[in-house]
Amino acid sequence: MENKSTFGLNTIAQIAIHVVQPARAAAFYKDILCMQHLFTVGDLAFFDCGGVRLMLSPAEKPEFDHPASILYYKVDDILEAYETLRGRGVHFEGVPHIVAKMPSYDLWMAFFQDSEGNTLAIMSEEMLEAA
Repeated sequence: MENKSTFGLNTIAQIAIHVVQPARAAAFYKDILCMQHLFTVGDLAFFDCGGVRLMLSPAEKPEFDHPASILYYKVDDILEAYETLRGRGVHFEGVPHIVAKMPSYDLWMAFFQDSEGNTLAIMSEEMLEAA
């Protein structure tokens, strides 16, 4: 067992996203975002998100019935991801754009909503050419 003074949380095992219509939401994540569906139990649908399990579920209590935090999906080529998702009917709030210029890369993002009104984003770190 770890020493209490050095213990810290560092691995996310599962993220829950609240949905209004579970079947519609599961279809969006499976068919539009092409995420790997793991399994469905009742109104709960589970997807693999790079080793983190993503659970789509109705809110258990009225106070939890609101959009989720923003999830940022890392992609290798943001323009290709943007065009692919647009081709599948995803409506973006704007085109991919630089949100931060870092010393070795530019950070690009583009935001969209899932079928339940939750805001999601795609992001990429575009490496800069060595001068």
